[in-house]
Amino acid sequence: MSGAALALEVVVVFFLALFLLHRYGDFRKQHRMVLFATLLAWFLCFLIVFILPLDVSTTIYNQCMDDNKVHLVLSNTFTQDNSSNSSTSPTRVTKTCYKPWSYIPDGILPVFWRVVYWTSQFLTWLLIPFMQSYARSGGFSISGKIKTALIENAIYYGTYLLIFCSLLIYVAVSPQWHLTWSGLRTIGITAANTWGLFLLVLLLGYGLVEIPRSCWRASCHGHLLAKTYFKAAKLMTEKADAEEILEDVMEDVKTVSETIKYNHPLRKCIDTILKKASCPLEYQEKLGRNMDDYEDFDDKGNPYPSKKSLVKLHKQVIYAVQRHNRTHVQWQILLDEAFHLEDVAKNETSPSRQFVHSFPSADAPGWINKYLYSPKAEWYWECVLRRWCYRVLAVLLCVFSVAVVWSECTFFSTQPVLSLFAVFIQLAERDYNYVYIEMACFITIFFLCYCVYSTVFRIRVFNYYYLAPHHQTDAYSLQFSGMLFCRLTPPLCLNFLGVIHMDSTISHQDRKQTAYTSIMGSMQVLSIIANGFYIYYPMLIVLLCIATYFSLGTRCLNLLGFQQFMGDNDLTSDLVDEGRELIRRGTAGCR
Repeated sequence: MSGAALALEVVVVFFLALFLLHRYGDFRKQHRMVLFATLLAWFLCFLIVFILPLDVSTTIYNQCMDDNKVHLVLSNTFTQDNSSNSSTSPTRVTKTCYKPWSYIPDGILPVFWRVVYWTSQFLTWLLIPFMQSYARSGGFSISGKIKTALIENAIYYGTYLLIFCSLLIYVAVSPQWHLTWSGLRTIGITAANTWGLFLLVLLLGYGLVEIPRSCWRASCHGHLLAKTYFKAAKLMTEKADAEEILEDVMEDVKTVSETIKYNHPLRKCIDTILKKASCPLEYQEKLGRNMDDYEDFDDKGNPYPSKKSLVKLHKQVIYAVQRHNRTHVQWQILLDEAFHLEDVAKNETSPSRQFVHSFPSADAPGWINKYLYSPKAEWYWECVLRRWCYRVLAVLLCVFSVAVVWSECTFFSTQPVLSLFAVFIQLAERDYNYVYIEMACFITIFFLCYCVYSTVFRIRVFNYYYLAPHHQTDAYSLQFSGMLFCRLTPPLCLNFLGVIHMDSTISHQDRKQTAYTSIMGSMQVLSIIANGFYIYYPMLIVLLCIATYFSLGTRCLNLLGFQQFMGDNDLTSDLVDEGRELIRRGTAGCR
């Protein structure tokens, strides 16, 4: 049964990662290695989250078995020492250990965790940074892209090598350190986890407040509609900028194309820019009307662009086309969203309680829409039930967020136990209720991961990093997200184990380590990290939650000139009015 549970979770996690990659990536256009590296990174990170609860239940069972062995040895020793003075042997106090349904035999999990952990570290520190440069390169051949990627990553790899060598020399000359392979491995793991924990707390502090607040605001149709208008105004500006950038780039392509004629050695590079970069058809037709492919080039000393400049132009075309396509797709999706929200606002006061669409589908209604999700059922869901479901969910998430903040600030206390999640797990551990233990662990770590991962999906760094759904995410952003996941997941899992008091390095309890903790090595090699940073740094979540609640980040971005949606801002009101007018024009165009 344990093998079936493990195999089932592996299959579920794989299809979950594949679904997300299909939603954000483009299987038809993006490089296979880019898709494979991103899929593997997401799969391994999600797999850790799903398998860790099984590790906890298995460890609790093994702890019970070890306690019985100790009691048995002590009882036998006591009997032998007192056999001459007592006619009866003392009663041996043992506990009945029930094997969990998902028990994983000894030796499997340590190997499994080593493979998963070191593969994810190889991805995040070596392969994905190289593939990012490879995918972003404008080279016209595989060797050219590899060369560009190696040059761009030389400083990246050299920096880490310099840091590693410096730490190695420091450990070698320090008398209190003993230079062993296990110690060096632990130092490397600790350094990577410390960097990940630093970023983890920032993302978690934002998600713990923003996710419940987003659910609550999703119940307010007026707020959603105003925010949609605001997005429309900003997206239209971005769409116009993308079209302008693409026109400028294609003008450069036209100039180069007219310069480099048929039979020129660099002509194939121009063809690659036009075809492989997937230029819009209208731009290809313009270029085709302004060139004579049958005119041979004459080598008379005319200035021709270099291959290096064509590589740079190729890179610009790829970026401009991708941004142009993304803004157009997002605009159509935003129009549909705005039309739907306007329909909800109109139907809320409908006396017939039948949901009427402004733009009904031309297709015949299916069986579900005809019998289960009829116009009356749709009205009750969209106008009545949906808002209350969001509000109940928001309250539950808010309670969960408060529990997480409290536990993050008190998990170092073992006498008394103040961490709420540790209390829940210990209560279930007394009765060996493994189903409850695994469900509690899964829900807790799933909520933590959702707060962190959803923030990774939400943040946008200009057009440098942006995860856009509907197959509009570029290769660089996909791989950057995979790299972040691989760096955030190990410290997140260690933090979770510390919160439920399953990490003896932090809780200082004499108990059996989980298989996941055992591969990390003893954090006491760096006592200042184990006894200081790992315990007290998560308390900053309180300050980050307060800053997020009062929208300090949003207000700072507004002051810097980056317009953000704020209800009490004049500029926001102007953009909402502008967006409403744009949607009205879009409605007229659809009709």
